[in-house]
Amino acid sequence: MDARADKQAEPASGLCPPWVLRDYAVLADGERGAVVDPEGRIVWLSAPRWHSDAVFSALIGGGGYFGVEPEDRWHVWGGYYEDGTLIRVSRWVTADCVIECRDALAMPASVDRLVLLRRMRVERGQARVRLVLDPRPGFGADRVRDPRLEGDVWAARAGGLRLRVAGAHQAAWSPESGLRGDIRLRKGESHDLVLELSEGGDAPRLDPGRLWKETEEAWQRAVPDCSGLAAPRDARHAYAVLRGLTSSSGGMVAAATTSLPERANTGRSYDYRFAWIRDQCYAGLAVAAHGPHELFDTAVRFTTGRILTDGEGLRPAYTVDGGPVPDQRGLPLIGYPGGSDRIGNQAAAQFQLDTFGEALQLFAAAAHHDRLTPEAERAVTVAVDAVERNWTRPDAGLWELDERWWTQSRLSVVCGLRRVAAVLPRRTAERCSGLAEAVFAETRRRCLRTDGRWRRATDDDGPEAALLTPLARGCPSADDPSNAVTRRFIEDRLAEDGYLYRFERPGIPLGEAEGAFLLCGFTMALATDRLGDRAGALRWFERTRTACGPSGLFAEEYDVRQRQLRGNLPQAFVHALLLECAVRLNDASTLPL
Repeated sequence: MDARADKQAEPASGLCPPWVLRDYAVLADGERGAVVDPEGRIVWLSAPRWHSDAVFSALIGGGGYFGVEPEDRWHVWGGYYEDGTLIRVSRWVTADCVIECRDALAMPASVDRLVLLRRMRVERGQARVRLVLDPRPGFGADRVRDPRLEGDVWAARAGGLRLRVAGAHQAAWSPESGLRGDIRLRKGESHDLVLELSEGGDAPRLDPGRLWKETEEAWQRAVPDCSGLAAPRDARHAYAVLRGLTSSSGGMVAAATTSLPERANTGRSYDYRFAWIRDQCYAGLAVAAHGPHELFDTAVRFTTGRILTDGEGLRPAYTVDGGPVPDQRGLPLIGYPGGSDRIGNQAAAQFQLDTFGEALQLFAAAAHHDRLTPEAERAVTVAVDAVERNWTRPDAGLWELDERWWTQSRLSVVCGLRRVAAVLPRRTAERCSGLAEAVFAETRRRCLRTDGRWRRATDDDGPEAALLTPLARGCPSADDPSNAVTRRFIEDRLAEDGYLYRFERPGIPLGEAEGAFLLCGFTMALATDRLGDRAGALRWFERTRTACGPSGLFAEEYDVRQRQLRGNLPQAFVHALLLECAVRLNDASTLPL
């Protein structure tokens, strides 16, 4: 029997055909994210939080979207992000006019209230813009209830949320298709739409002028100057992406979406709307390389809280407010082409030893910047205790596979222990140093081959790009000959056309097994630079940063042959490593913290 037999035969929203992933853009305010397609349709939005049910889920075959698009179908599209923000401007050129639509999730954000801003403007000619607002709460299962016009604002109930829309009072609401209307504009004219979804409470006036001003000012405060870095515009954009994915609670989601396939029809579709501790540490370390900006402090705070709460039972992932990740379950939707819809994530129950190593490296960076709070210092002790009791256990590793004695996990722990030993009081430092050397000696005995190359695991001699992560961070030490031998072997076996893959799958060519893994490409740049080859590092950096869509967003993987993105969007740790490369490859004196 076909596994999809009980699913809908057609997408719930036939008016929103899917695009290739590279053509989408993402809006985010830290508490939730929206996906906008090239035709100006918001096709994904979970509300009110990242892990909430979606109100617009047309992206994955559900119901609901919010569209503003030229009525003239004979047009081409484009767009860009305003520098250092996730304010997105879509641009459409028809035979007679040029239209722009400026979109943003309003900031500063509230956890129980989202505000989506859309401002249309005609740059040339006259235009008629088609408006469709069709919220479908519960991943398309529910309808809006009790729509009514209150003055010049539409109000309704959407699932458990209150909905308000300003700027569409001349449109009509249909039970079947939502709010629909046309907006006519001449050259120089603009029109604002404001959508609010909230859990209740006060209902402030939806003033687009004030909301836009506050949003612009919030982005100006949030994103630092990156003009002195390599690829300064991309670095600033990477920082904006990380800020947009980071909640006021400190948690940073791995990506804004769920169920976008890593490989078509393989079952490799996952929910990434949660905060992975490892990813949080990668982002914190990247920001720390540039300076102790706000995102660094939030990463330290969130990681500290989880370690103090759960100790050696630290989970790999949490909701952004520190709660447990729900169990994985499927949705009865047709899904993005090649994908299978699911929410929740089973990896949150795994034991991943390297998470403790990354956390210790983050705390060492905090001490370096004089930002190690008393709570974070206690978390160091808890993390060291956890490592001491668990480092011999098999774990799921960076790639969340079967539990084995992964080399990268142990080397990451060694790196973290050595880093904190260099910045903490003598007694704690001696304990960390002793434990680091014990872990390193046993890992070397089990996992280092006689030819000086690190094995992937105790029982696996294959190439493993994850080994570049500790190498880039300083473990083994700079004078250890295994660094060059291992890096060269990884490049020889896992690199094609300037991109890097994670590992080999028996009998399957690299590009057919999965896409190039962009985290690995940037890590290769850092590792190559650490071995003294700045020119080679820059080649890896420049090649890897080409693997984005027109919006400048990176997914987890890149299909080199088809030049397409694969997986959820935008992938936070890829943007984090791009930022770190931009810092380190621009300054010969910059060393890992």
